Amino acid sequence: MNHKATTHFGYQQVPTEEKARRVRGVFDSVATRYDLMNDLMSLGIHRLWKRQTLELSGVRRGQRVLDLASGTGDLAARFVGPVGPDGEVVVSDINAAMLGQGRERLVDRGLVGNVRYVQADAQSLPFPDNHFDCVSIGFGLRNVTDKQQALESMLRVLKPGGRLLILEFSTPGNKPFKAMYDLYSFQLLPRIGRLVTNDEASYRYLAESIRMHPDQVSLKRMMEQAGFERCEYFNLTGGIVAIHRGYKL
Repeated sequence: MNHKATTHFGYQQVPTEEKARRVRGVFDSVATRYDLMNDLMSLGIHRLWKRQTLELSGVRRGQRVLDLASGTGDLAARFVGPVGPDGEVVVSDINAAMLGQGRERLVDRGLVGNVRYVQADAQSLPFPDNHFDCVSIGFGLRNVTDKQQALESMLRVLKPGGRLLILEFSTPGNKPFKAMYDLYSFQLLPRIGRLVTNDEASYRYLAESIRMHPDQVSLKRMMEQAGFERCEYFNLTGGIVAIHRGYKL
């Protein structure tokens, strides 16, 4: 008897091959209002989290950076100045609508020349081995079907000495704080999504996908299993978000 492989889409179990299509549908739906969505989900604090990610990346002039699940390019844009005209920032997303939004936003900001755009799946990156000094992924890993495979793909394209930065919603440690956060995520956020974007279902999925994502210790363990060294994480805003960092040695 054949059993189809399944994975989670929020709290639902779906066939593995179906998850990518469903995630694509969510981000097709929210693409034009993605920045607004980030503001609603983070109460506007996501800009500070991204600034901290840039600081932890340690990128320098002339280096090559790959930003995965770039969305509207908000995190990728922060790398453009530090790498300078001799460096390169590759803006990448699996979703064509999101990648188009990112290109439009960055061009509007005058960020051209050392920026290029590649539609790519984090699970099988179309880049050579040992190519990037830094790989970043902000609020995207939880939407990947096979996270372990994606981490291994990221390791492959990093140069020795290169580092991975994962900025992602995580698990608050304080129980009363977590209860308040759950109330906001599951009761208020979908209603706000319905009022502002007429799309309650996408916001409900996003809240559920956060809860299904590995917690801080589990994700650190997955990075080590993929082959990253010196793995560590930094909790922000009480653990609502964590930045994980690991190196390819």
